[in-house]
Amino acid sequence: MSARLREEYKSKVRGELMKEGNFSTVMAVPTFSKIVINSGVGEATTNKGALDEVSEILTRIVGQKTVITKAKKAVSAFKVREGMEIGVMATLRGDRMWEFLDKLINVVLPRTKDFRGLNPKAFDGVGNYAMGIKEHTVFPEIDTNKVQKIRPLQIIIVTTAKNDQDAKALLTKFGFPFKEDGDRS
Repeated sequence: MSARLREEYKSKVRGELMKEGNFSTVMAVPTFSKIVINSGVGEATTNKGALDEVSEILTRIVGQKTVITKAKKAVSAFKVREGMEIGVMATLRGDRMWEFLDKLINVVLPRTKDFRGLNPKAFDGVGNYAMGIKEHTVFPEIDTNKVQKIRPLQIIIVTTAKNDQDAKALLTKFGFPFKEDGDRS
């Protein structure tokens, strides 16, 4: 599988963004730098197997080895101690990032139940976009017959844009389905 979206970016999107955004050079035009996918596993405090299960799920989805994340500080209400393994993450760059982006836009979001569009206010102020997927079962790599528990995923799309307007223009060019500003659903 080739990085189809990367070719589309180079041949079409970059030129359109350069004209619309009044960028002085091609290097100033925003692009994607990485995608970070993670999942917190709250039950890992009592069930070590849950962490392994989520790690295997995420590995299957992203096509590369995952990293176990540890708690930065203790939270007694959740029975979490500092340094305890409580999550799984993967960082995608290069071809894997472009392929995941293609899958996200064209397969995963259309398969999401009750999907009404992405929140246009989920940018961080410096051009990065965060979104949540409530059910990991919308990914085509997951066999729904073997699912023991539905897991949520957090996806952060990191761009080279300097502001949210440029990042939103980039995502929109690739067909990200944002909600209209007046849509409350």
